[in-house]
Formats: sequence, C-alpha cells, structure tokens
Amino acid sequence: MSSVPYRLLQPSVQITSVIFSSPHSGRDYPRAFLRDAQLSEHMVRSSEDAFVDMLFDSAPAYGAPFLAAMAPRAYVDLNRASDELDPALIEGLGRVTHNPRISSGLGVIPRVVANGRVIRSGKIPLDEARARLRDYWHPYHDCLQDLLDSAHYTFREAILVDCHSMPHEALDSLARRGGRRPEVVLGDRFGASASSEVVDRIEEAFRRAGLRTVRNAPFAGGYITQHYGRPSRNQHAVQIEIDRSLYMNEQQIRPNSSFEQFRDMMRGVIEEIAQVGRRNQKLAAE
Repeated sequence: MSSVPYRLLQPSVQITSVIFSSPHSGRDYPRAFLRDAQLSEHMVRSSEDAFVDMLFDSAPAYGAPFLAAMAPRAYVDLNRASDELDPALIEGLGRVTHNPRISSGLGVIPRVVANGRVIRSGKIPLDEARARLRDYWHPYHDCLQDLLDSAHYTFREAILVDCHSMPHEALDSLARRGGRRPEVVLGDRFGASASSEVVDRIEEAFRRAGLRTVRNAPFAGGYITQHYGRPSRNQHAVQIEIDRSLYMNEQQIRPNSSFEQFRDMMRGVIEEIAQVGRRNQKLAAE
C-alpha cells in the first residue's frame, strides 16, 4: 500500500470557493490487510464508492481543488469521527458510549463491509488502529481543513462538495412508494450544514443535466458534512450520493458501457457547481 494518504488535484488558479472531495473512492489495499481478511478482495471492495474519483477529477479544469482518498473505506473510514472506535474489533478499548454506527460495525475502522459481511475474524491491536488514523485519517482531514481555510481567506466563504455513490438498491424503498426513483441524493443535514441558496444551486446543476434529485432521504450527510458544515460562518458542506448503476456494473465493480458518457455529463455539472463559489470572486480580487 502506498504511504500517500490522498491525492490532491489543484487548479492552476483557484477561481471558486468550491472544494470537491471523495473520501470513499480509495482502492489502495494493503497486502497484509487482504491476507488477513476472511472475505475475497472483490467482496471487500463492495464498500468502495468505486470510480467516484474518476467522475469528479475534472474539477481543477473549472478552478476548484479536488481531494481524493487513497486508503480504502474498508481499511479506514474518513467519513467517521476519529474516536468512533469499535471494541468488537479493536483490542484494549474500554466500554464506549452507545453509537449505532459502531454497533453495526461501521466505525472509523470498519468491522464489516456492505450487507454486514465481517471483514476478518478476531481483533486488531489498538496500536494498529491508531497507526491507520495517524497515517491516513489525520493527513486527509488536515488537508481538507487547509483547503477550506484557504478558500475562506480568499473568497470569504468555503463550499465543500463531498462526493459519494450509493447502491441502486438503496432507493428501493422510495421507488416502492410509487414515485420515480431518484438518481442523486443531496445531504445538507436538513439545512444544518449549508444554506438553502447553495443547495438549491447544486440541485439545479444536477436537474439541468436530467438527473432526478431528492434531499436528505435516505442520506442526510455523514461526519464530514456534519463536522465541516457551518453556514453561519459561510462554510457550507453538501454530500452528494449518485446511483452507481448509472455508470458502473455494481456486481463486477467495473465501469459500464455508459461510464464515459456519464463522466462527460458530470463535467458540465461540476462546472455549474464551481460557478456557485464564484459569487465573491470580485471581492476576493479587490
């Protein structure tokens, strides 16, 4: 596994307060991790937001930075708080406060992947868990905070667009209610992590591309949206979940025949979202 915790793509000149991030698309698996797993590598990969980094890596062409994780979600989940440690997986932990994510095996060091499949038998040492946080979690979040601080300094605001994908089946319950199945879910913690103006404009970018969108159901935003979204301080965070079936074969974890067409369409969406952060460009230049 590479010791590089993330990939940061910067524009030649940053002209927007928007920052794109992809915390779950990492696929750089340590050999020892895969060796110790009781699941196949293919099954372990089921928790990835596979290829999301490829969908958004054109952001620098429109003046926005793009931060993508290298470490896979099954190894360390960057969309969890660093103290969400699972005593069922990690040796030497005392009793922890009840947390439904930890209880279900989805702490910062996950015990399970998609559909609750247990990654490995037995526990890992506490030192190993701390090393994963030190080497991957903290550098990623330090970089993300630096990007937000820089945007805020330059543009007097920062807009974080946190990019994810969701299984097609995640929206089955919504489809069964008789409505059309949404293709994109925007999460703003029910208005707590971003202003309505910012979310409205992001939603409009997807709708103009012909994608059906809903807000906050079934995904309202995770740790990153909750932690970094401070609209009262002109720091906004919006989580984007895109239906994987639009661009990939979920069973085989590979791009489908529509991938390049969908990626081209996303370039237009990214360009429009980047425009949202150019409202204060004149002020920044003065």
